[in-house]
Amino acid sequence: MTVYRNEHPNPQFERDGYECLNGVWGFSYGKVVGRENCALDKTIQVPFCPESELSGIGNTELNADCVYTREIEVKKADLAGKLWLKFGAVDYEACVYVNGAFAGKHAGGYTAFDIDITPHVKAGKNRVTVAVHDDVRENVPSGKQTAKAVSFGCFYTRVTGIWQTVWLERTPLDYIKSVKFYPDAENAKVKAVILTEGEGEIETCVTYRGRETGRAAGATNGGVCVLEIPLSETHLWEAGCGRLYDVSVKFGADEVKSYFGLRSVECKDKKFLLNGKSVFQRLVLDQGYYPSGVYTAQSSLEMREDILRAMDLGFNGARLHQKVFEQRFLYECDKAGYLVWGEYASWGVEYENTRGMGAFLGEWTETVEQYFNHPSIITWCPLNETWENIHNGKTVRDARVPECAYAVTKILDPTRPCVDTSGGYHGRFTDIADFHSYEDYRTLKVRIDKAAYAKPDFAKMYLDGEQTGYGGEPLHLSEFGGVTFTGASVPECACVCETEAWGYNAVADEAAFVANYVKTVKMLLACKALTGFCYTQLYDVEQEQNGFYTYDRKLKLSAEAVKKIAECNRETAATEADEQSVALAR
Repeated sequence: MTVYRNEHPNPQFERDGYECLNGVWGFSYGKVVGRENCALDKTIQVPFCPESELSGIGNTELNADCVYTREIEVKKADLAGKLWLKFGAVDYEACVYVNGAFAGKHAGGYTAFDIDITPHVKAGKNRVTVAVHDDVRENVPSGKQTAKAVSFGCFYTRVTGIWQTVWLERTPLDYIKSVKFYPDAENAKVKAVILTEGEGEIETCVTYRGRETGRAAGATNGGVCVLEIPLSETHLWEAGCGRLYDVSVKFGADEVKSYFGLRSVECKDKKFLLNGKSVFQRLVLDQGYYPSGVYTAQSSLEMREDILRAMDLGFNGARLHQKVFEQRFLYECDKAGYLVWGEYASWGVEYENTRGMGAFLGEWTETVEQYFNHPSIITWCPLNETWENIHNGKTVRDARVPECAYAVTKILDPTRPCVDTSGGYHGRFTDIADFHSYEDYRTLKVRIDKAAYAKPDFAKMYLDGEQTGYGGEPLHLSEFGGVTFTGASVPECACVCETEAWGYNAVADEAAFVANYVKTVKMLLACKALTGFCYTQLYDVEQEQNGFYTYDRKLKLSAEAVKKIAECNRETAATEADEQSVALAR
């Protein structure tokens, strides 16, 4: 049987001693009790969730508990150092057993974790068992996964258990735990913050396209080592030009390969600046779903092709919506110079109280830490549409939820802008005041005109009665469009009830769609108060059929329509034209 996804899952932190464990595992539904060290009655193709076709199971019923198992081969030499069992992501809670003994656990369905299994293994064959509990009806982050028997509205097929690569990694007893890069283009250097287990000398070497461009060394006493690495060549990471520096970090017998992009991002004077220059964000909504793999692409080529589809339409990036995408996807974004918002799968948490904040903040912290080095991530977005509870319209969110999310994000990463909660209700603190609007052209234009005069009045930006309101932050229209060619037109407030094909708006034909799209985007590009937009969406996802592409990635438009849309998207925005005029005047 074919083993899918056997490339290294994380080029940001790569060792040579990588052994992919994807492929056929034993599988069964139910609790693990009594099955911690035995074969199981079914098989599954890892890393695909059991709801997916590619898993070989394809069962979309709600099953909150399941068990995985397989044997691994351990060499005697492996026992001299540490042997790590690593998971890209397991939704939601994973308890890991090795030869029947409990080895460790992790809670959170979107971030990577590892377990030192050295104390539990022996030379020869060993059995690994993973017990999963995942119930989207509980107060935990689950993104767009449906809590009903079927998909509906903007909620889609569930994802249970392992959905990213599983692998073995070998390290010495003293090893590199993490590396963070702080690029400084203005001063032609990069700061590397390296965390180790054990004491010793650290060496770093930076190359660009095979040429050595920097080197630094230092010592660590078993904690953090900070190295300033001067760069002999400066190559900026820019929109559409993903210039990357490769890095080797050596610590004793351990070596990690990584990379970084030399770029800066900030919001200033109501503009978004990339490397100190105003760049208008022409984003498209990407939800990271695949017809045969649900959350998991069949290959890294599928990821790359989605990015190219968006760029061919004239978009310079994407809002990665309600899902923490795979590290490998972000690697493709980094290489392409593709601007993205790093968003968390926050839906599923009860915003009206703080009881779910522990689960939310724990994994959001892991997300920011694990994805920190990706130059393509230009904005953090921990929450989305913290409005009324969809089951009870009288229940509204606790203001402390978005304010806490913003504060924690900025402590973890002060180098990037943060939207506290996309679409509102915003709290008192946010770097960008964004809003969502699926209204018709005339209504949207009236609202954009008001925004141009610092009086945005988009629905649900702020909650009446709170000490909140627009404070002069840069503005961003982070959802609009949602046009369907084949489905019903459904008001935003009613979309959560739909089980058939739908969109926020409907058009009769391609000509009407293109005309309205071009007219709307030209209006947005002309607004000097706007830093960017995000169109819903790149491709259909199950019943939400309002993409440029169908769910199986078939283009809905003619070549001529694509050309008109791309040309429109690529037109110079007012915020960019001002800067170009200043440059010409100089």
